[in-house]
Amino acid sequence: MNPNPPPGKAAGSPAYRGPFAVMTVLFFVWGFMTVWNDILIPRFKEAFTLSYFQAMLVQFAFFGAYGIGSLAYFMVSAVSGDPINRIGYKNGVIIGLLIAALGSALFLPGTVFASYPLFLLALFVLGLGFAMLQIAANPYVTILGPERTASSRLNLSQAFNSFGTTIGPLVAGYLIFQVFNNPGARGAESVKVPYLCFAAVFVALAVCFKFANLPRFTNTGRIAGLGALKVPHTALGMLAIFMYVGGEVTVGSSIVNFLGTAPLGGLPHETASSYLAFYWGGLMIGRFMGAFALSDIRGPLKNLLVGGVPAVAFVFIAFLPGIASALGGVPALAAFLDPSTVAKIGAVCSGGNAGRYGVLLGALLLAFYLGESSPHRMLALFSAVIIALLGVGILSSGDTAKWAVLGVGMFCSVMWSNIFSLAIEGLGPLKSQGSSLLVMAVLGGAILPPAQGLVADHLGIQASYLVPMIAFAYIAFYGLYGYRAGRGNPSGPRLFRGG
Repeated sequence: MNPNPPPGKAAGSPAYRGPFAVMTVLFFVWGFMTVWNDILIPRFKEAFTLSYFQAMLVQFAFFGAYGIGSLAYFMVSAVSGDPINRIGYKNGVIIGLLIAALGSALFLPGTVFASYPLFLLALFVLGLGFAMLQIAANPYVTILGPERTASSRLNLSQAFNSFGTTIGPLVAGYLIFQVFNNPGARGAESVKVPYLCFAAVFVALAVCFKFANLPRFTNTGRIAGLGALKVPHTALGMLAIFMYVGGEVTVGSSIVNFLGTAPLGGLPHETASSYLAFYWGGLMIGRFMGAFALSDIRGPLKNLLVGGVPAVAFVFIAFLPGIASALGGVPALAAFLDPSTVAKIGAVCSGGNAGRYGVLLGALLLAFYLGESSPHRMLALFSAVIIALLGVGILSSGDTAKWAVLGVGMFCSVMWSNIFSLAIEGLGPLKSQGSSLLVMAVLGGAILPPAQGLVADHLGIQASYLVPMIAFAYIAFYGLYGYRAGRGNPSGPRLFRGG
C-alpha cells in the first residue's frame, strides 16, 4: 500500500476532500451507535435483574468482538498478506457495514425470546462489523494527506464521531426509556425497533459506499509476517489503545449508574442518561480543538479557532434551554420536545451546570495551550488531568464528584487520534497491519468495564474508578516515552503558539 498521494494529486488537494467527507460521515454513524451501549447497560440491568459485573458484559461482548475480529485479521495478514491490499478500503468498509447490519438485526430474536445471552451475541456480531470498519477507516484517513497532519485529520473525523456519541445518549435515552418503554412490555423490548432501524441504515450505507468514488491506494508487493508487531512504538501503542479505550468506555458506561447513587443525588436513569451528553460532548469539543491545534494552520488564526470551539460550546449550552423551549412550539418537533423534555433540558443545562461545565472548558483550553500542539505531550498532560479528575470523583460527592467525572470526556478527546497516529507513524506499507493490531487492542473496552463492575460490586461504584486511573497512568507513560521507543526522540511540531 502506498501511503503517499498518487502522482498528480497533492496531499491536501480538493481531490481528497470528498473522500474525507464520506469517511467522516461513517465516523459519525458508528459513534452515534456505539454509545447506545451506555444506555443498554442500565436497561438490561433493570430488565434482567443483573449485577454490575453482569451488566458490564454488554461492553465485554461488543469490544471483545473487536479483539477477536482484529486478531483474525492480523493472523490472515501475517500468513498470506494484508487483506486490505487485495480487497481495497471501499470493500473493507462495505463488509464491515453488512456485518454490523446483521448484528443489529439479531436484536429481534433477543427481544422475542427475552434472552440476555442472545442480546450479547447480537452485540458481538455488531462489534465484529465495527472492527472491520475501524481497520479500514482509520489508516485510510491518515493517508488522505501528509503524515505530519495525520493526527489533525483523525481528530477531525473523531470529532464528528463524538458528535454522534453526544446526541446518541439523548436519542437513545428518549427512545428506550420513554417512546418504546411500554408498561406491559417484556424485558428489554424497547430496544427492538431502534436496532432494526440501525440494520436498515447500515444496509443503505453499504449501498452508498458501493457506488462512492473513493481513491485507491495499492501495494503491489506481498507483505506478510509479523512486521508491524516487531516495531517497539507500535507494540507499546497497542497497550496504550487498550488502556485508552478501556478507560474511556469504563467511565462512560458507569455514569448513568454512578449518578443514580445516593451520594450523587439518586438521579433516575432517564435524567442521568441526559448527562452523558456532557461526557461525550466533551470528546467532541476536544477533538475539534485538536483538529485545529495539530493542523498546518499557523499564527493567530490557529489560536482563534482552538479558543473559539469551547467558547461556542459554552454559549450553546447556556442558551440550550431557551432554544429547546422555542423549538418545542414547532408542531413537527413537539413529539421530541414535549414540555417534560424541555423541562429536563432546562434542568440539565441550568445556569449552575453551564457554569461548572464552563470551568472545565477553560481547563481544557489551558491544557491545549500547555500541550503546544505536540501529540505525545498532550497524551501525558491530558492523562495527568484525567487521573486528578477521577481522584476527585472518588473522594468527593454531589456536584463536585459529578462534574469531575463528566469532565473526563474532554481530556479523553485527542487520545485515540494521537496514540493511533504516533503508533503507525513510519510504518509505510505496514500501516493496515499495524492498524489491525491497534484495533485489536480495542479489547480494552471489553476487559476493563467488567473489571470495574467487579470492583463496584465489592467496594462501591465510586471506588471502582481506580480501574481507569491505572489505565490513564500507562497512557501518560506512552506520551512521555513509549511513543519514541526504538526510534530515537523525534521532535514533535510546536505550532499552537503561533507556529
